[in-house]
Amino acid sequence: MFRSLRTRNYRLFAAGQVVSNTGTWMQRVAQDWLVLDLTHGSGTALGITTGLQFLPLLLFGLWGGVVADRYPKRRVLMITQVSMGVLALILGLLSVTGQAQVWHVYVLAFGLGLATVVDNPTRQTFVVEMVGKADLPNAIALNSATFNGARVLGPAVAGVAVALVGTGPVFLLNAASFGAVLFGLKAMRERDLYAVEPLPRAKGQLREGLRYVRGRPDLMMVLVLVGFVATFGMNFQMTTALVARKVFHSGASSFGLASTMLAVGALAGALLAARRVGPSRRLLLSAAGLFGILEVVTGLMPTYWSFLLLLVPTGVALMTFTTCANATMQLSVAPAMRGRVMGLYMFVFLGTNPLGAPVVGWMAEQFGPRLSIVIGGLVATVTAALVTVCFVPSSSILRTLRSLPEAIGFQRA
Repeated sequence: MFRSLRTRNYRLFAAGQVVSNTGTWMQRVAQDWLVLDLTHGSGTALGITTGLQFLPLLLFGLWGGVVADRYPKRRVLMITQVSMGVLALILGLLSVTGQAQVWHVYVLAFGLGLATVVDNPTRQTFVVEMVGKADLPNAIALNSATFNGARVLGPAVAGVAVALVGTGPVFLLNAASFGAVLFGLKAMRERDLYAVEPLPRAKGQLREGLRYVRGRPDLMMVLVLVGFVATFGMNFQMTTALVARKVFHSGASSFGLASTMLAVGALAGALLAARRVGPSRRLLLSAAGLFGILEVVTGLMPTYWSFLLLLVPTGVALMTFTTCANATMQLSVAPAMRGRVMGLYMFVFLGTNPLGAPVVGWMAEQFGPRLSIVIGGLVATVTAALVTVCFVPSSSILRTLRSLPEAIGFQRA
């Protein structure tokens, strides 16, 4: 399960990610709560904030992959991490001094998205340079485990901290947490990296990457599935805040607990994924369908505690799906194309969020947060079914349906 940690460079990277991701999740909770306070509970404003944070990925995400292929990845990551830390510091100072307005949050969320455009594909493709291709699926799963381990701790701490001292100190703590990542990157041994030769600057490299993916039906299948699930089914950070506040009439600490329960399931899913040898198409489709079904059931739960309970298996199914999709993309492409392919993947995975987040926020405000969750789950379920029919031979569909238990880790892919 933890074999990638035998690599010194990856240990440094993972340790820094635990600290930084904890701060990032604390900021996400605090940012959502700050927006709700500044707008008197507006779901639309919350959706706009989420949308603006991911809008740069929609506008410029494809070019992030080109940057990842052209320049040394460790150096690029140091620049992006410093940028994110500075943005968190500015928001923290505005909040602590009482000067924060909702438009400040909008602008800084957009700025964070700009840094993420380059950071995401670079960070994803840097993993294989640390551990090599053989341990890549395991390292991807452990990245998800560290991310969601921090997600367990971060929202819980943030919920208590916001209730006790307000949002400002939370943003300042997140700014400081980026120092752990920078230390880890600086301390790596460059001679131990499986470095890929940077791509020389030339015209048409983005189009070349798009043509490469367009000619690969297996990659197109993953992108179609991820696009619909991410756009409509993966808005939990926003919908759980609205459910906690408007349905169950709870405070910031209860919102943090809901985020933590989803993260507990995601952490379990990531650790189960780390035990697998590699991804499979059947596992990918089964996990997507199971996630959609569980999301529908979660949205219908009548009590706060039953809602919390269903978030755990939903998180397991979601993480099984996302780790399988990520590993499938990275293992299926040529090294020289990996940055551009992952740039396109992250564009679909995160960049489509601006399209879905305002719609989901509007639905939650007009018809209630429950309905927005249920519709997201239905979209994920229907998409998984249609992709199975369109991309999988009829002789394999029955085997795909039978593999549902595999999606929650009862057997290896």
